[in-house]
Amino acid sequence: MNLDDLVVLVIEPSKVQRHIIVDQLRALGLEDIEEFDEAKPALDRMQHVTPDIVVSSMHLPDMTGTELVTQMRKVPELMDVTFLLISSETHYRYLEPIRQAGAIAILPKPFTREALSTALRNTMHYIQDTQETEPLDNDELDYMHVLVVDDSQLSRKFVRKSMNAIGIEYVIEAKDGAEALQIMKQERFDLVISDYNMPNIDGLELVEHIRHYSDQPSVPVMMITSEQNQGRLAAVQSAGVSAICNKPLNYDMLKQLVRQLVTGAEI
Repeated sequence: MNLDDLVVLVIEPSKVQRHIIVDQLRALGLEDIEEFDEAKPALDRMQHVTPDIVVSSMHLPDMTGTELVTQMRKVPELMDVTFLLISSETHYRYLEPIRQAGAIAILPKPFTREALSTALRNTMHYIQDTQETEPLDNDELDYMHVLVVDDSQLSRKFVRKSMNAIGIEYVIEAKDGAEALQIMKQERFDLVISDYNMPNIDGLELVEHIRHYSDQPSVPVMMITSEQNQGRLAAVQSAGVSAICNKPLNYDMLKQLVRQLVTGAEI
């Protein structure tokens, strides 16, 4: 895959910030970049050309970034398009749908060039790995069995694609902790990746059950969550979770953590 083959749409009402974003993209080797100051023309363009990356602000003149990604995920051709949000928004109501839709990153605004460059590099590594046509040299991961637990189908799909990009092909999905425990009665796993907030049995209850009542008490469990309550996160850590990752997932960090948890390799 050549970087200059990738199509990038940048949607940002500020001409100055749009210029900074485009400059960073070009510095990474991307050339096919289209700029928009509103979401509607960008969505119209996506009907004719499917982008590889969409970089968007949250508050656009005609809709929010949340509404934009929601509309994109309803279109089969746009369901897997990599989405990177740049926003000063902190409200859960706006950000949670974007986290659940599998955004590759949410970058705070105002942003530094260094932070933007890091987020874009992370995005590029994900795209490069998912579009890599040659087999990855990950012999120790080839036979891994991973269980992904999340009530969001889009989140499960993103984690599955990330696992596949890393070199792990065998990935089973569960929609909540209850279904995960039923699956674990039938199969053994090398890694469990779970959301925190889920119906029926949540992530905390799942970890507690795995550690105390299952026949796989030592399996590494990685928790992915947008939970900000420090008390709840501390409870998860005390229950025996192996690692906690924030949503949206940082692909490079995820890749490193998986290797560390399963193989003992240093990060």
